[in-house]
Amino acid sequence: MSTVDEVSRPSRLAEPGEGITAEELQLAARNHGLPLEALRYDVTPVGLHYLLTHYDIPETDAARHTLTIEGRVDHPLVLDLAELRRRPRVTHRVTMECAGNGRALLEPRPVSQPWLVEAVGTADWTGTPLAPLLREAGLSADAIEVLFTGADHGVERGVEQDYQRSLPVPEALREDVLLAYEMNGAPLLPQHGAPLRLVVPGWYGMTHVKWLHRIELLDREFDGYQNAVAYRVRQHADDPGVPVTRIEPRALVQPPGFPDFMSRTRAVRPGTVPVTGRAWSGHAPLTGVEVTVDGGVTWEPATLDPAVEATDTGLTGAEWAWRRWRYDWAATPGRYTLSARATDASGRTQPVEQPWNRGGFANNLVQRVEVLVLADR
Repeated sequence: MSTVDEVSRPSRLAEPGEGITAEELQLAARNHGLPLEALRYDVTPVGLHYLLTHYDIPETDAARHTLTIEGRVDHPLVLDLAELRRRPRVTHRVTMECAGNGRALLEPRPVSQPWLVEAVGTADWTGTPLAPLLREAGLSADAIEVLFTGADHGVERGVEQDYQRSLPVPEALREDVLLAYEMNGAPLLPQHGAPLRLVVPGWYGMTHVKWLHRIELLDREFDGYQNAVAYRVRQHADDPGVPVTRIEPRALVQPPGFPDFMSRTRAVRPGTVPVTGRAWSGHAPLTGVEVTVDGGVTWEPATLDPAVEATDTGLTGAEWAWRRWRYDWAATPGRYTLSARATDASGRTQPVEQPWNRGGFANNLVQRVEVLVLADR
């Protein structure tokens, strides 16, 4: 008899010197990161925003789609999209990053979606806040977690499942957690969760359940695969690990100059070279960004733009959006390695040597951008 185990591949680490596998290449062809030149945009154009789809993009019908809120509630709710659109409408600007961003840079490499540093994007998400709907349903006193179920279905490591993630009730009741039906002022595209998705500002992307159709209040901790097995920072296969939650601070350099086609090494002319990029954190507001042009021997402070204010944009909140930083580099001919690192108000700073973990999660090692400053013509 055939079983789901026969179509599943176990988690493993790459052997020393092992290149990207055909299975990883297949994942990389389905998913995509942000072209780093797109760091120029305050809001990432939809087609440039990073994308990760665990299983297939499900077939959904906005006209017939419903959201059910049930479980440990007094009054279960069933809402269609038209009803959700009649609820209070808000827009949040949110930077979203995949928890596995940077995984392919670890050694040994966890074999999975082979992200470098580009699994990020910032969008204006429009929808209705979740908290009022949970209060309307009437949370039971024993409700401790909120389980979100998407319409995507598949197998991971022998477990057949709908994609599901949960949040503790206090996190789900934050006023900025959103049931989103628009992205950058237009209806969600199929690959971004149409017709409805969850947006949890400050948390890694695995939390933002796409194709959302059911919310269940639980009187226990959710022990499903995506919470209890997949997204945990662990050192070995038997380590229970700790859950992946909020985004670690990160700064990215918008690569200056122009690239070599294969290596992506940058070339610039001598003189003052503006070096810019974006920085963000899901733990606390940023306090600074530093830049090095000599591979980390010396670090200099960059100028960090202020956080976007709601009064400037008409947004109801943008504290979870990335911020632009700038640094003027007096470039002379030679080869250089540029990096930037962010620090937030919680005291977290990007590492220059990345602590390893088996899943390659929450990896915020500083980016390295190789630059050739050309000789004067």
